[in-house]
Amino acid sequence: MTDTILQMRAISKEFPGVLALENVDLRVRRGEIHALMGENGAGKSTLMKVLSGVYPHGSYGGDILVDGEPRAFRDIRDSEAAGIAIIHQELALIPQLSVAENIFLGNERVHRSGVLDWGRTIGDARALLARVGLREDPTVPVGSLSVGRQQLVEIAKALAKDVRLLILDEPTSALNETDSANLLRLLREFQAGGLTSILISHKLNEITQVADSITILRDGRTVETLRTADGEVSEERIIRGMVGRDLDHRYPERTPNIGDVRFEVRGWTVDHPTRLDRRVVDGVDLTVRAGEIVGMAGLMGAGRTEFAMSLFGRSYGRYVSGTLYRDGREVRIRTVGDAIANGIAYVPEDRKELGLILDEDIRRNMSLAALNRVSRRWVIDPGQEALRAGELSERLRIRSRDVFQRTGDLSGGNQQKVVLGKWMSTEPDLLILDEPTRGIDVGAKYEIYQIIHRLAGQGKCVLLISSELPELLGMCDRVYAMSAGRITGALPREQADQESLMRLMTADRPAGAAAPTTSEARHP
Repeated sequence: MTDTILQMRAISKEFPGVLALENVDLRVRRGEIHALMGENGAGKSTLMKVLSGVYPHGSYGGDILVDGEPRAFRDIRDSEAAGIAIIHQELALIPQLSVAENIFLGNERVHRSGVLDWGRTIGDARALLARVGLREDPTVPVGSLSVGRQQLVEIAKALAKDVRLLILDEPTSALNETDSANLLRLLREFQAGGLTSILISHKLNEITQVADSITILRDGRTVETLRTADGEVSEERIIRGMVGRDLDHRYPERTPNIGDVRFEVRGWTVDHPTRLDRRVVDGVDLTVRAGEIVGMAGLMGAGRTEFAMSLFGRSYGRYVSGTLYRDGREVRIRTVGDAIANGIAYVPEDRKELGLILDEDIRRNMSLAALNRVSRRWVIDPGQEALRAGELSERLRIRSRDVFQRTGDLSGGNQQKVVLGKWMSTEPDLLILDEPTRGIDVGAKYEIYQIIHRLAGQGKCVLLISSELPELLGMCDRVYAMSAGRITGALPREQADQESLMRLMTADRPAGAAAPTTSEARHP
């Protein structure tokens, strides 16, 4: 048997007006972890959809060989029959169904009569969960699990189909560091058992940790394949292949011009929307100055997103107390409309669910938050709407045919720029950015950083929430740390490092604060 489990030769795929793949070659050795890398829009996901049968034989050019034999997959079932399974970035689970039902959906365990065999279903599900390190009850709804555990359920679902080649598309993009490390460990264990994996990720540190080979795509073409055993792989080497040039600095240089305090939050306190005994934001005090980029660091569940959303028109939780000041004057914000009217904008963590209408075009998405600026007497002016969207697209360097292109057809990086454009169109004074570079490549990240710098240079206040400590250290003038809903400290740029931030992020109370009283300890 050949040592090559998969070979894709001269794969080309064209969409109306767009050549997504052009003569792409990919060779994957049996039993290896093979990384597929490239900027957003480079063709990675398109190539994997060709391989998995999402784009059937005849809709693309080139050949697919599995174990040296030509294959013509008509649909996903054909590729699964060949031992190929793909786990997409957006999890394909049904929250209301149980873990077991999700694992065997479309692959049901049945009696000879055709009736579902629930005993076998539950037993097999429990065994598969054990393989991926989960001890969950297979009968609980999958929607009750954390994102990290749902990702493992997806892998268990793939293993149920006797997978030999597992494709993972950005599997750690929504995971915290602990869950990401657990998933990578699991991949190594599968590799030891003979499973071959193709890993798509923008996290360079993860790729250099686990990948045996790395194929880089750029503009729909194969650039090169690197072997980590040859010692030729470094993060800088991968970046050069992805973007076609060296990035001398991961973060653009900037000389801050910081003015007076423009926004101040005092004693901001919010409870969970349904659990009355759970406090998610507890007495947060925070200031942001004109032209300042302020960071918020914290582990998963620290309360950063809850704080940002509750501040933005009480979009999350039950407001308990707290005051917001703008230029020294108290402002009352009870709705999103109030927030926008007071110069506050929020770019959400989940751009696809909360930031965009994917079926709408760029023009419409960019105008949604500022319809009053493209309307006359309450009627939208399509010409003005297209003009403003075009100007923003040019400023943000959005890669698209025109502003009438469907937003869902754009790459992740360009979708993120559309969300930024949507909120920039409101001309905010405080821009809250929640994980603005999650799931986008290093080149697109650099462009997002440049946009943030330009906004700060215009005197805007920026509050940047990120789970990547190097990003906060590279971008921010000051960084707050949050733990269990409380601010545990703030460090200026020159005093901050990963160790000091992590110490604050894992503290149970602010530095120098007294231990909680018995009554306080009861109120999480």
